[in-house]
Amino acid sequence: MREIGLQKGGTAGPAPIRVLVVDDSHVIRGLLTRSLDSDPGIKVVASASNGKAAIDEVAKTEIDVVVLDIEMPVMDGMTALPQLLAARPGMQVIMASTLTLKGASISMKALSKGAADYVPKPTSTGEINSAEDFKRELISKVKSWGVVARRRRGSAARQGAEATGAVAPRRFPAGPVKLRDVPTLFRPDCIAIGSSTGGPQALFKVFQMMGKVTNLPVFVTQHMPATFTTILAEHLAQASGMPAAEAKDGEPVVPGRIFVAPGDFHMTVAVEGGRKVLHLDKNPPENFCRPAVDPMLRSLAKAYNGKVLTVILTGMGQDGLRGGQELSAAGGVIAAQDEATSVVWGMPGAVASAGLCSAVLPLSDIGPYVRKAISRMAA
Repeated sequence: MREIGLQKGGTAGPAPIRVLVVDDSHVIRGLLTRSLDSDPGIKVVASASNGKAAIDEVAKTEIDVVVLDIEMPVMDGMTALPQLLAARPGMQVIMASTLTLKGASISMKALSKGAADYVPKPTSTGEINSAEDFKRELISKVKSWGVVARRRRGSAARQGAEATGAVAPRRFPAGPVKLRDVPTLFRPDCIAIGSSTGGPQALFKVFQMMGKVTNLPVFVTQHMPATFTTILAEHLAQASGMPAAEAKDGEPVVPGRIFVAPGDFHMTVAVEGGRKVLHLDKNPPENFCRPAVDPMLRSLAKAYNGKVLTVILTGMGQDGLRGGQELSAAGGVIAAQDEATSVVWGMPGAVASAGLCSAVLPLSDIGPYVRKAISRMAA
């Protein structure tokens, strides 16, 4: 075991997000620490080389976010995860995973066991030093989940009320949000869902509560790297009871199936020879993302003549806004997750604040909302 290295410095108080970095590689620990400390809103206050050392550190140090490696000696990340969460309730754990099917599968399992998120782990010094996208993702996720950690700690009274369900999430966020009426005769021909930070857990809940959809295709764009979207599709199939897989270029669209945009590819739909066909491309990232929600929505607005029911879930930035504007102009209906239940109210907040939404709902209400919209088709 390598010695725990406590990073001191900075001022006490609520300002920087306090982070524990856990990795058995001294080099990777140092690189992660320097990347995080480069942002003034974050402070790496401790590091550890295995899960057991991390649990000991969390017991004595105030931590908001843990960046946790999966494969380590003494105690691996999956074994340590539940003990870390129990040691400091409200603390958020981000798994650091390699970009392999095994790493993606373990990361998805970790999300089901209480982990907040994941980041693709760099495998070399050169990779992290040259990967600005990785640093941006790491910093944004740590800051987002750090805010969640502090929000969830709150006062003891509020924690108790939330645990018993006594405090209902706000249905609408503060600020000017103008809702559009759902057209009386609106009948969706497909469902589209976009999400980013906090999206996997939100997607699982929506699909579990939405139930099996047999008469419509469902298109999902979640900001994720390749291999991770493969595993995401498998988990969506389990949650929904519907067939789900990464989309394939040239594949015909069929009802009753979930099509997931593969990592590093935009997913669009076009009408060819009277049928709808999926296309994948590596056009430039939009909103720093590929896959991105905007190109999916733009294509669906045209292919389905606006008969698209769209849901925008938690996520940073405003991906989905421009595509949502085109979709709304074509007669489509958009619902967004509310601020209170979003990890980051960026993407849903953008479409809601632009007046594009017919509903702004807590996460638990979105599945039933979609199910109700679908049931109108049979009415």
